[in-house]
Amino acid sequence: MSNAIAIVTGGLRGLGRAMALGLLSRGHQVAAVGHLAEDVPEILSAAGSNATRLLPLVADLRLPAECDRVFRDTSSRFEGDPGILVNNAGLTFTFIDPTRFRREKPQRFWECGDDIIQAVMDTNYVAADQMARRAVPLMLKSGWGRVVNVTTKLDTMNRAGSSPYGPSKAALEMATEIWAKELAGTGVTVNIVNPGAGANTPGMATEMRARSAASATPLLVEPDDMVAPLLFVVSRAADRVNGFRFDANNWHADRDPRTMTRPAGFILHEEGGTKRADGPDRAKESDVPLAEPDRTREPPMSTGGIDTGSFHGDGAIRYDRRRRMKG
Repeated sequence: MSNAIAIVTGGLRGLGRAMALGLLSRGHQVAAVGHLAEDVPEILSAAGSNATRLLPLVADLRLPAECDRVFRDTSSRFEGDPGILVNNAGLTFTFIDPTRFRREKPQRFWECGDDIIQAVMDTNYVAADQMARRAVPLMLKSGWGRVVNVTTKLDTMNRAGSSPYGPSKAALEMATEIWAKELAGTGVTVNIVNPGAGANTPGMATEMRARSAASATPLLVEPDDMVAPLLFVVSRAADRVNGFRFDANNWHADRDPRTMTRPAGFILHEEGGTKRADGPDRAKESDVPLAEPDRTREPPMSTGGIDTGSFHGDGAIRYDRRRRMKG
């Protein structure tokens, strides 16, 4: 849908700013929400002539009253209800463990303070939940809407030393799957757009950004790489794309989106067995290809040059879920 009203959390810097500017470039009206007032002049400057359709807001989305204010200010400024919500706000390891990459071993979960745990869970999951619960009723009323969550890689969720960041993102990953199931067939979709690897943002440790720039580690994903998959997910071409995950580092403009996705969520245990999730039989993503989609339920639909026939209203790609990707 063109000219929709969008809210992008964590939208004043990093990935969120890139996505907010990308939505502006397609004619949408955007409320970019962040927690640092000093980020406002930079995004207004970057928006250029599109700044007339941009509303920068500073808010603490961990507080329900602040979430209410964001929706109130957005609707007042743009004279309508938001049809797009991008849940991108997050606290990362630069907040949790600033010296993480200067030590031989990462911080263990019991070494993390109560205030850090609470702040990360409230920012990375609770704020997204609060925003979605306010946005979705408005979207249902109009019969159309997009909720886009930013989570992380599975091996970041469950890696030793990743708490509480990993658990907070795992919660949002599973919430995406649940929300998509509950919204199936309503016209409102819930999907994930991720970097797919470390991202070159202020949320990445300075040491890792320096190593990447020196080619000592793999290149980090640039914030602008998030824009193309985001614009697909919020487009009418993705009307039947619900409950899926797209990684920016796997996005290619000349490829069918069906070849660049997998369902949101993950299998916690192997079906019919007791294998450990980290055992030797665990498959890598590259080892588990998508099967040919089942086209028997409805004919293929092409919108905007993209064949979306394999995306069904219940948000399922037709392949054996016993071979579902783990990461």
